Amino acid sequence: MASCILQIALDTPLDSVFDYRWSCEPGAEPLVGQLALVNFGRREAVGVIVAVKRDSDVPADKLKDALAVRGQLPPLSGKWLALARFAADYYHRPLGEVAMPGLPKNLRLASTVALDRALKKLARLPDAHDPAPVDMPVLNAAQQQAADAIGGALGFSPMLLYGVTGSGKTEVYLQACAQVLARDADAQILVLVPEINLTPQLEANIRARFPGVMLATLHSSLSEGERMLHWLAAHQGRARIVLGTRLAILSSLPHLKLIVIDEEHDPSYKQQEGLRYSARDLAVWRAHQLGIPIVLGSATPSLESWHHAQTGRYRRLELRERAVRDAVLPRVKLVDMERDKPKEGLTSALLNALRTRLERGEQSLLFLNRRGYAPVICCDACGWISNCTRCTAFMVLHRPERRLRCHHCSLEMRIPHACPTCGNIDLQPLGRGTQRVEEGLQALFPQARILRIDADSTRLKGSAQAAFDAVHRGDVDILVGTQMVAKGHDFKKLTLVGVLNPDTALFSQDYRASERLFAQLMQVAGRAGRAGLESEVLVQSRYCQHPLYGALMRHDYERFAGDLLEERHQAALPPYMYQALLRAEAPELAGAIAFLEAARDVLPSEAVVINDPIPMTMTRVHNVDRAQLLVESNSRPALQAFLGAWVDALRAMKTRVRWSLEVDPLDI
Repeated sequence: MASCILQIALDTPLDSVFDYRWSCEPGAEPLVGQLALVNFGRREAVGVIVAVKRDSDVPADKLKDALAVRGQLPPLSGKWLALARFAADYYHRPLGEVAMPGLPKNLRLASTVALDRALKKLARLPDAHDPAPVDMPVLNAAQQQAADAIGGALGFSPMLLYGVTGSGKTEVYLQACAQVLARDADAQILVLVPEINLTPQLEANIRARFPGVMLATLHSSLSEGERMLHWLAAHQGRARIVLGTRLAILSSLPHLKLIVIDEEHDPSYKQQEGLRYSARDLAVWRAHQLGIPIVLGSATPSLESWHHAQTGRYRRLELRERAVRDAVLPRVKLVDMERDKPKEGLTSALLNALRTRLERGEQSLLFLNRRGYAPVICCDACGWISNCTRCTAFMVLHRPERRLRCHHCSLEMRIPHACPTCGNIDLQPLGRGTQRVEEGLQALFPQARILRIDADSTRLKGSAQAAFDAVHRGDVDILVGTQMVAKGHDFKKLTLVGVLNPDTALFSQDYRASERLFAQLMQVAGRAGRAGLESEVLVQSRYCQHPLYGALMRHDYERFAGDLLEERHQAALPPYMYQALLRAEAPELAGAIAFLEAARDVLPSEAVVINDPIPMTMTRVHNVDRAQLLVESNSRPALQAFLGAWVDALRAMKTRVRWSLEVDPLDI
């Protein structure tokens, strides 16, 4: 018997690669990329082997033996490990903290029972190797040109598919996939969507088009057993198409030949806790690493992607017309709320439009990106308002449940019968959420079938899909919803969209707010008139002269994006500047600020600009105060070089403050 040293990456917050001894027959050493079970502290942990060596710098008496090597699985490829290393280096996180969470939870268990069960189940599934598509519709000229460009691309080819809502981007994806699958017998394709509720419709389309191909789905709503089975199908190369949300970018796909990022502008592609990675950006890097094409599709591309297309880094493919014959973009009208005073939050113009659709048997959508009944309740007598006791936020009124709920820390309490300060029993709700709009509609249109779709109404597994199915069947007259309904859905009978209370985003301190609002409004407007019926969008506003609304009325994304890019250039903001954000959390704000001040001075540099620390907009969450410090540079390599040394210096600082670093932050 001979022994070797296994370097194993484990999911730990600091150094995550550790040496373990392994005894085996000569020539039978484990392979890089295999999983191994080891003792770590007081627990057993599973890690991935990242190197096999003869010697270790760790003294022999301190080396532990690895407990087992998982030989049931093909090893993770070297290119998958390179992806994990790149993400760890770019986002300045330990390798194990990147590699291990990308694997199914059941694969990280000490016991192999779940793994063995999944492998047996997968082995019983019939092979599906017939990539022939069925029911291929005829594309229009622009669609065919785009599909051929994507399907015929060789090598690393980043493409931005810019198409108006309803232009048939999904069909372009499917026909491009058909070309790739027909050309390569082993090809795998990764399709990413920003939200879980968008997967069922696209999954159904893919299964109908490619009945002879195995499809795997990867998202957080799957049970652990389902996720394990689907991940294994992708890892073994049996799943030819993998559909998932952002976590799927870290899946093992040994024969990946094409990546599709749908709604690439969506901020949901950015992970907001733990490893704060951008799935879209990692997808572009992965495509470059593998030398394969990648297509990023959107009716409202992110300014970063639009800038890349303008400068020639991405090839721009355009779909300027709707795919359905005679279907045109809806007319967008502004309703001045200063002249047309709302009743139950709805102006007379919008109420009349709703009545007209009900008479015609057509569907309407009211979009309000604020769930709950009202954002706050207050006392007119003394001015008390329903603040959260743990956050710098209001407790939102959820009237059907008779609860006040904080949407940041999840604190709940009963609605008080009287003002806690003065005893006044006449407490009033201020503002409107989707629950209150739904209640008002039921009073105004008692004969209408009204459905609300938001995070509160779709908490149960399968409830969101059931709700969307009801809309598609025509069982709903008026749909009230948040951003969940704003994109990706093809409602055939929907001819009216009403937008309520969009003005708050016009005055946000977040420089990305106008970009997000325009994208949101363009996307929700695009739900109307997709089947060729005459349609309109009514936007209620008190600032009808704002340039954003003018661009929306013209459906003029290009001019709006051009103006925003010019503003960003003059203000030295992304994509013309590269940023990183250091956040600190402490029981008191002074402690967080003090840590950030020390961090600012620990490693002076002329290559970057280190701004002063400031409290975060939402300063207190769950009894923890938060502050942030922004680092900027006009050179990405210079910023990365600084961050590498800075993180080492920060880790050496003795502090009880909890801190985290985010590269390329979306929220500042």
